[in-house]
Amino acid sequence: MNKNVLGISFAVFLLMTGCSTSTEPEEDSEQSEDVASDAEQTDNEEETEPVFEENDSEEAGSDTSDQSEDAAEQAPPKTNEKGELENPSALDALVNRDYLLPGDYKPEDLTVPDVPFSFEEEHPKRQIREPAADALETLFEEAEAEGMQLYAISGYRSYDRQEAIFAANAAEDGEEEANKYSAQAGESEHQSGLAMDVSSASNDFALTNDFGETPEGEWLKEHAQEYGFVIRYPDDKTDITGYQYEPWHLRYVGEGLAETLYEADDTLEEYYGVHE
Repeated sequence: MNKNVLGISFAVFLLMTGCSTSTEPEEDSEQSEDVASDAEQTDNEEETEPVFEENDSEEAGSDTSDQSEDAAEQAPPKTNEKGELENPSALDALVNRDYLLPGDYKPEDLTVPDVPFSFEEEHPKRQIREPAADALETLFEEAEAEGMQLYAISGYRSYDRQEAIFAANAAEDGEEEANKYSAQAGESEHQSGLAMDVSSASNDFALTNDFGETPEGEWLKEHAQEYGFVIRYPDDKTDITGYQYEPWHLRYVGEGLAETLYEADDTLEEYYGVHE
């Protein structure tokens, strides 16, 4: 009987020992899977890091490229050894004492805009280039819709005509004084066909600083850029443009550039980085 009890006890002992050893591999297996899972996560993290850095690099490269394009767009116009523009017909051409129009330059697309003029006779100064003419017509229409009546005064002038005008001004006021309000031949935006002087009946159709204080002048200052024009010679930039304030002088540069200049409060000299 004692032998039977001992046998049963031994059997129970064996069963308990067998169950204990059978659970250990399962725990080891789970631990191995956890380690493998951790390793996969680590590998995945290591794989994703270079991709993230590469994307950052691409974005940085894109930003640099955009900046380069912006810088290229704002590069000063190219000139020849005489200081004459190589591309005088560009809508964004800079025309001043340092960037000249060739003596024989005459735009090929001059036309007479369908807008009111302050005079009745036919004259070349009625003309302006087609892109500017279309924009000027729209500008005049919108101004009239808001109760403003504008009149065109003077557009295109040839090199010879500008030469005669400056000579007359210099004879009357002296060359130094004339240079403050009159451009010499080759230096005038009027020769480009992209400029139009405007005024109003409220200012007696005169080209004077008082025009800037009229409702029409104030409307132009606020809205000209919406139609591709800028007030080329503002009152607070005379030291940059080299000319006195001219609230009547509209210069067409295209809507995109006009908005850029307006928002930045820049002249063309500042836009191209050629001002002192």
